[in-house]
Amino acid sequence: MRDDYVHGYSKEEANRLKDQANTLAKLLHEDTKYPPGSKVLEAGCGVGAQTVMLAKNSPNAQITSIDISKYSIERAKCLVEQNGLSNVEFQTANLFNLPFENETFDHIFVCFVLEHLRDPVAALKSLRRVLKNGGSITVIEGDHGSCYFYPESKEAVKAWECLIECQKHFDCNPMIGRETYPLLMNSGFKNIQVNPKIVYVDSSKPDLVEGFNKKTIIAMVEGVKDQAIDLGLIDSESWEKGINDLYKTTKSDGVFFYNFFKGTGIK
Repeated sequence: MRDDYVHGYSKEEANRLKDQANTLAKLLHEDTKYPPGSKVLEAGCGVGAQTVMLAKNSPNAQITSIDISKYSIERAKCLVEQNGLSNVEFQTANLFNLPFENETFDHIFVCFVLEHLRDPVAALKSLRRVLKNGGSITVIEGDHGSCYFYPESKEAVKAWECLIECQKHFDCNPMIGRETYPLLMNSGFKNIQVNPKIVYVDSSKPDLVEGFNKKTIIAMVEGVKDQAIDLGLIDSESWEKGINDLYKTTKSDGVFFYNFFKGTGIK
């Protein structure tokens, strides 16, 4: 397992990723469907949360899902089996040294991966090598700089900023979503299109309050507590108040906003 992955590999994190995928399935994946018989590479599948969405949307496509973590691959296999899916095969592989011939795949899918890499352009160029001419790439990334919420306190903002700073500590980019277009362009792709995927939550959307605010966003912030305190970014008292204040966004007058970016390109 990598020691520079900001979210870690705990059971709680695996559950958070599944909750996130389920909550955002329609928003992020409804328009991602691949033709029967096409060969699709999912790069950085993690615990398989997004894999399940891909496989369900394209039941007759052949999906190869890779990750650098053997631990995550095993979890992904179990999740796919639990969902009764048979169109996915898994392989442990390094994104920067892919074990595939040139122009192997018809389509490539990358979701919530580039933000955790020190050199996302190199990763995209590596993926481009194994993509057939005329094939497509789909990239989905969040942007932690796009977040705002009500009610807001300085401690809640500080707790959120701790998530950003912890990720930056590993030389990664928590605001990479806004760079989706230039990243694809600088990696050699053409016909690039990028669309914002906005999540707006208030108490009239109880499913999002539970699935996004609580189980996705606040859970993600809570996961960097030890890192943030160890790095001296915040003290324990301020952290606890910040988290409690973030939970106020889930109350009847609470509001939360976040922006994802979904980009596509052609080789």
